[in-house]
This record gives sequence, structure tokens and C-alpha cells, in this order.
Amino acid sequence: MSTEKKNLSPIEKIKEVSQGLRGTLKESLKDEITGAIREDDTALVKFHGMYMQDDRDRREERAAKKLERLYTFMIRLRIPGGFLKPEQYIATHNIAGENSTGVIKITTRQTLQLHGIVKAKTKPTIKAFNQAGLDSIAACGDVNRNVVASANPLESPLHERIYQYADRISEYLLPKTRSYYDVWLDDEKIYNKAEEEDPLYQDRYLPRKFKIGLVIPPNNDSDVFAQDLGLIAIIENGELKGFNLAVGGGLSFTHGNPETYPRLATEIGFVSTEESDEKLFKAVYEVLTVQRDFGNRADRKLARLKYTVDNMGLDVFRAEVEKRTGFALEPIRAYALETRVDHYGWGQSYNGLWHYTAFVENGRITDLPSASLKSALLEVAQTGKANFRFTCNQNVILSDITAENKAEIEQILVKHSVIPHTEIASPVRKNSMACVALPTCPLALAEAQRYMPELITKIDSVLANHGLQDEEIIIRMTGCPNGCGRSVLSEIGFVGTAPGHYNLNLGGDEQGYRLNKLYKENLNEAAILQELDVLFGAFKQNRLPGERFGDFAYRTLLN
Repeated sequence: MSTEKKNLSPIEKIKEVSQGLRGTLKESLKDEITGAIREDDTALVKFHGMYMQDDRDRREERAAKKLERLYTFMIRLRIPGGFLKPEQYIATHNIAGENSTGVIKITTRQTLQLHGIVKAKTKPTIKAFNQAGLDSIAACGDVNRNVVASANPLESPLHERIYQYADRISEYLLPKTRSYYDVWLDDEKIYNKAEEEDPLYQDRYLPRKFKIGLVIPPNNDSDVFAQDLGLIAIIENGELKGFNLAVGGGLSFTHGNPETYPRLATEIGFVSTEESDEKLFKAVYEVLTVQRDFGNRADRKLARLKYTVDNMGLDVFRAEVEKRTGFALEPIRAYALETRVDHYGWGQSYNGLWHYTAFVENGRITDLPSASLKSALLEVAQTGKANFRFTCNQNVILSDITAENKAEIEQILVKHSVIPHTEIASPVRKNSMACVALPTCPLALAEAQRYMPELITKIDSVLANHGLQDEEIIIRMTGCPNGCGRSVLSEIGFVGTAPGHYNLNLGGDEQGYRLNKLYKENLNEAAILQELDVLFGAFKQNRLPGERFGDFAYRTLLN
């Protein structure tokens, strides 16, 4: 084991004595004096798919009135592969309207989350989701989180099969504890450790969160190398042969702490699925057990799998996985990634079904003057003639639409201006992404999703001044260095450092093979636009034929 018991971080101790993640959550929920829950429970509630937050915009106002902070909860669903049936989307729409701010947020992990849920509404919200066949189990916390996968059926005739792997892996790696049902759904049973014995997570769970993603080349839309464990589908002559395994991805770091760093996953081998799926599931499982047993439980900043891989060494890590699985990983198979963007608009898949990808800026499903997206999606769901698929780029695909139903769905999208909104958006805007940040995220140092649209408008203007308005540059922003918006894996990345200030990173590639690098520190908006003006001018004059901005920046500025 990598960490002695005496050196455990406080959260490790909370997990071990939590009685299967129950803690004192029931008592916290009954306490009507405060909108918060007990301190130890704030760590445990994450395993149930929630974060306790407060409205940072109102902290000073409430402090002046000697009121406690305006505490609310964010609830994040577990939706493997980002797939919802229309009736489930209707339920989510209604729950959001009754219990949250009303905005439905598509996350960068292909799921949905609701913000602004007061403590008294948390149980009714979970119960309503349960009635719709949805849950938030393990959507947060030190466990395997929502499993992502290539979202669009256009990617391959094998898309449905890959999606099923995401769904099955998610179920396979769920914690065995029944605490979710006990606390939130009133399925009250006296805690029995023997009945809830969990060979994978034990009573320690993982040292830190764990993320798995599947991808279908050539589109790396799920950013497979950003995952703790990436599964790259190897398809030859139209047949799925198996998956390359890549380990140790993770984009978070801490400003001023050189021991922390972003890292892309490294491929360690291939696992065949031609005869059965047994080896694949065994390999996935044992990668988690190696992280469970060797991960850092003393310092949470150094607890992700990427640090375990680097501390052990890749060869030793691979050997440990092979020892536990009982078989050797095969040599990595060849494939090629070409892009990682969403295919906007209509497309028809191999089976004749139609799919429409709508642009959802920063994943915020709401009604705006430019497009009443929230109303449109509800109306589409009410027809029962389209499924919903959410992408890792924070967009929504209305999918599996028959030819005879296509015109009806299109009419709804036109009526609510969703199609014009998607078509008019600039290439840069459609390739942009931002995390939630302020006012709810307690880690945010600067704005992200509230500010990004305004900044993109100004960047569009700078690009137009250089005749570059059609460039498809991937731009991402995070309000802090924790990486939720994957800003360090973009051609232009903004990482919040303080209110109104960001580090400017450059040099990521189109395919997701390369991290960007820090170019300038702690810039305000005026400095950002000035730097980009100079950079775009140089790009226009000195780019190679067909060269993208990220490759240009990497070639000329960062080497």
C-alpha cells in the first residue's frame, strides 16, 4: 500500500467510518435550522451525486445581514454515454422547473446537472428522478464517475455497441452500498457491512475521482486522453476487434504547485473482445484496483491515477495490471484520430435514422432571445419521436428520428429558432466550451460560462479583422485550474487566476493528442484581446498551407 494509515487525509478517515457512505446524512437533512449539512457529510454527499454550494454573488449581502450563506445543492445525474429517452427528458425538464434554478446544464462529461436545489428539495428531487428511471449514484465522489463515449450514431455502424459498453462498465463499477436508497428513497434497512461488502471499493473507495471514456476513431469527441482510463475502439473491416487501453489522463493542477500537472493518458496495450468481453471488463476492473491500492491517500492533490502511474512507472503499472488480470495485454493496435468536434445539423446514419445536433452554448439549456432551446427540447420530447444524446462538447443530439418524423422535428426546431441559432454561430463559438465557475463553484477563481460568450464575440471580431472568421479554433475556459472545461487540451485555453484574469495557454492540436502550454500569465480582457490580435496577425502571414492555429502556435512560439 502506498500510504500508511496514520498519514491518511481527513476525507479518507471520513469514508472509512461512514457506514457505507451514510454518515449522518439523515440527521443533516432533518436539521431545519440551517440550509447546510454537517461538515463530514459534505464529503459523503458527493458519492450520491451532489455538491453543496452557495451563491457567491450574495455572500457579502448576506454576511452584512448576519445571515448564513445561501446554501443550495447541485445534483448531477449518472447517464452513461449521455443517452436519455424522451420521457426521461420530460421528467428532467419538470424537475428542473420545480426544484432548481430551471436551467438544465449539460456537463463536459456528457450528463446533466441541476443547480440551486435547497436542502428540503434534495430528497423530492432524487425521488422524482428515480421514478423516471434515473439516478445520481457515483456521479461525483472517489469512485468511477459517469462513463462517457462517442455520442453521435453517425460515427460508426458500431456506435450502439460502443454505447452499450459504456452503460455496462458504469453498472459494473457502481459501489455496492445501499446508502443511496436508504438516505434518499427511504428504503430503510439497518446497515449490514457483510451484506454490502464491496470487493472493488471496500470501505476505502478510491483515493480520488476516476473517469473512463470510450472513443470511436477517427473522432475523438470524448477527449479519450483526458480520462483516467481511455478505451479506444479498434475497428477493422467494419468489425470491432477490441480496445486499446490508455491510462493516467487528468487535466487538473494547482497554481503555484509544481508537483501537480496536467497529463494525457498513455496507451499500455490492447484487449480483444472478439471471443468475449471477459478480458476487457477484467482489465478495466483491475486498473481501478491498482489505483485503489497504490494511489496517494495522504495528499488529495496528488491522488489521481496519473500520479500513481508516474510514481510506479508505466512498465511497473502495466505489469501490476497484468498480474492481477492473469493475462498479458497485447501490443497496441493502429488507429487514427482526425478531429474531436461535434457534427452540427442533420445527418443520416447507416440504418436510415436521422440525427440533429444543436449548438448549446456552454451546455446551458434555457430559453434566450436568440433561441428558445429549452422550450424546443421539451416540445420535441413530448412528440416521443426523438431520443436525446448529450455530447462531451456540451451539445445535444436529437437522435433516432425516422424519415417520416424528420419534418415534424425540424418544424419545432425552426419555430424556436434552434436551427438558425446553430447555423449562425461562428466556428469559434461552436468549438468553445466553459465550465460552470461562478457563482456556484466554490473553487472558481474567475468567471467562465457567464463570461465566455461575451469574450467569444470579441474574439470573433478580432478574427474577422484578419480575415480569419471561418477558422475552426478550439477555445476553452475554466474558472480555475481544476480542468472541468478541459481548457489545457485546447488550441487556445483560458485558466482563471483571479477575478477578471486568466492565464493564456496555446498550442493544443485538433485531435486531442497534445496539451497546450502556458504562453502568458494573469491577463485581463484587454491584454487577452491585444495578445490574440498579434497572434492572429502572425498566423495569417506565416501559417503553412492548411495549418491550424494550435499547430502554428506550437511550431512557432512554444518550441
